[in-house]
Amino acid sequence: MPTYKELQDQIQKLQQDAEEARLNEVKDALANIRKLMADYELSIDDIQAPSSEKKSKFSQSNIQFRDESGNTWSGRGRMPAWIKGKDKEQFRVG
Repeated sequence: MPTYKELQDQIQKLQQDAEEARLNEVKDALANIRKLMADYELSIDDIQAPSSEKKSKFSQSNIQFRDESGNTWSGRGRMPAWIKGKDKEQFRVG
């Protein structure tokens, strides 16, 4: 059975090997991306979503319920305390 020190040395060697493999794979991935961009005449702007398409996970369109204090709930997940025990339809937005 290997000693603790030997195992630690093996771990360090494996971590170095893993990082080297990652760097090689990243290099290959970047080369592939650059080739695809050249083949299809794409720019960075083509790849990035326009700011108008970027939406927060909790955007205003997800709000289904709102109280007079400005608390909101999407209708998904656990019902918040401010709406519990009340008719949620009275808080429905639009």
